[in-house]
Amino acid sequence: METTDLLKRVRQIEIKTRGLTRNIFAGEYHSAFKGRGMAFSEVREYQFGDDIRNIDWNVTARYSHPYVKIFEEERELTVMLLIDVSGSREFGTFRKLKKNIITEVGAILAFSAIQNNDKTGVIFFSDTIEKFIPPKKGKTHILRIIREMIEFTPQNRGTNIPEALRYLTNAIKKKCTVFVISDFLDNHPDLEQALSVANNKHDVVAIRIYDNREEELPPIGMMKLKDAETGQYTWVNSNDETTRRIYRDGWRNRTAQLKAVFTRCGVDSAWINTREDYVRSLMNLFKKRGARR
Repeated sequence: METTDLLKRVRQIEIKTRGLTRNIFAGEYHSAFKGRGMAFSEVREYQFGDDIRNIDWNVTARYSHPYVKIFEEERELTVMLLIDVSGSREFGTFRKLKKNIITEVGAILAFSAIQNNDKTGVIFFSDTIEKFIPPKKGKTHILRIIREMIEFTPQNRGTNIPEALRYLTNAIKKKCTVFVISDFLDNHPDLEQALSVANNKHDVVAIRIYDNREEELPPIGMMKLKDAETGQYTWVNSNDETTRRIYRDGWRNRTAQLKAVFTRCGVDSAWINTREDYVRSLMNLFKKRGARR
C-alpha cells in the first residue's frame, strides 16, 4: 500500500472509530473495565452513614474526633490487543474481509482505552509471535497501532492462539485487560489450558470475527475451496445435501465447543458477523460486564 493511501485509510478509521468511542462507548467502557483496585486518597471527618471499617484510628486519636479514610479507584489500566494475522482473516463475502473488521474493532478498543487514560499494547500473532508493540499512552501511539493493523504483513499464515497467550503472560507482568481478536479457527489442544492460565493472571476477553459462508455452503455446484492457512485446495459439490449438512454441523460443533471453553475458563466473549454491525455486539459485551460490577 502506498504511503498516501495508507495515511488516508488510517485517517478514515480514526474518524470512524474515535466518533464511535466518544459518542457511544465512552461510559460503557469505563463501567465494563475497572482499574486495579482502590487506592487511599485522603481523610475527612466521619459523617453519618460512613462505613466504620474505614475509620482512621490514628487521626481519630489525634483530634479526639472520628475521621475516615477515603479511597478512589485506581483507574489506569493496561490494555493488550492480541491480533490474529493468520491467513484465514483474509476471507469475507460481504463488503469487508474479516481483517477489516478486526482492524476497526481493535481501533475502537484502542481509542476507548486512550480516552480513559489507559495504556495500550499489541501482540500480532499467526502460528508464531509476529510482532510485539509494548503498551504506551498517547494518540501518536494509537495511530501507530492502527497503521500496523492495516499494513502489517505476517511471515506465517497458520494460527496458534495458545502461543500468543503464553507470550502475553511472560511479557506483561502486571494484571491487564486482554482482547483476543480472532476468528478462532484454531484446533490447538492447549487452547483451553492457555486461556485458563492467562485469565487467572489477566482479564481476558475473546472477540470472534466470522463470516456467513463459514457457517453454511451455498448450493452452487462444484466449488474449488482453498485453505487460506495451508494453501491446500479441495473440490466440493455444494449441491449435495449431505456435504452441506456435514459442513454446517462441523461449524456448529466447533462453535459450541468454543463457547463451552470460554464458559469453563470464565472468559467473556463477543461474536461478530462480517455482515452485521459490530457496534451492537460490543455494546452488549460492555453492558453485560458493567452490570456485574
